[in-house]
Amino acid sequence: MNRIAACFERLNEQGRQALIPYITAGDPAPAATVPTMHAMVEAGADIIELGIPFSDPMADGPTIQLACERSLKHGTRLLDVLEMVKTFREKDQETPVVLMGYLNPVEVLGYKSFAEQAAAAGVDGALLVDLPPEEAEGEFDQAMKANGLDTIYLLAPTTEESRVEQVCKAGSGYLYYVSVKGVTGSAALDVQAVADKLDVVRKYTDLPIGVGFGIKDAESAKAVAGVADGVIVGSVLVNKIASLVAQQDEIPAQVSAIVAELRTAMDA
Repeated sequence: MNRIAACFERLNEQGRQALIPYITAGDPAPAATVPTMHAMVEAGADIIELGIPFSDPMADGPTIQLACERSLKHGTRLLDVLEMVKTFREKDQETPVVLMGYLNPVEVLGYKSFAEQAAAAGVDGALLVDLPPEEAEGEFDQAMKANGLDTIYLLAPTTEESRVEQVCKAGSGYLYYVSVKGVTGSAALDVQAVADKLDVVRKYTDLPIGVGFGIKDAESAKAVAGVADGVIVGSVLVNKIASLVAQQDEIPAQVSAIVAELRTAMDA
């Protein structure tokens, strides 16, 4: 059993939902990332989604676009992100780490090389926004499975039921349900609409379902935890990091304070 499956099994036994924070690797500088990862785990994070900085993050709103820009100013590459995970693993062998980003940097490295190096660094899975299941079939899937890595796919409010079934069959680890129409950090969250869609998704899979996009505070995290297996939070954390560019030593503590607040609300 890999780290992601073990994490959800443990949480299920405890009757709790996964808290899955997202930060962009290398934002606002490479040295800030690993300490922030450890601080989030100490505050109650169960799985970490670590963003691979990319020049054209099409699914992301201004908050994460700017985070990518800050990271890329330091020349952060995919190989640097893998090195960050390797460093994180020196102290934490248990918390799953999922890389989230776009296909281009992975294609440049090569599917086989990416999967091998990611596994060696201690990565547990990848979510590539612009890689649909049809394109992943073959070389990418084979490389990921050969190295024990999960491939996580997105579902949206507009995903038709036939497509839901197809994505559920292709995915592993967990599914990421995008709770709103639009980019990250946009729109208001309709928890009942999320619950109704998750009922449809669960007809086709036993995989855990994490919900992200639109979760901005403790109240929305608690509401989503009532209907999903995981709560994925990104923009509110990345906004906090953006506000501390000139005070980088404070980033781990202030980001973890938000994570702790979310964890407390989810467990209430």
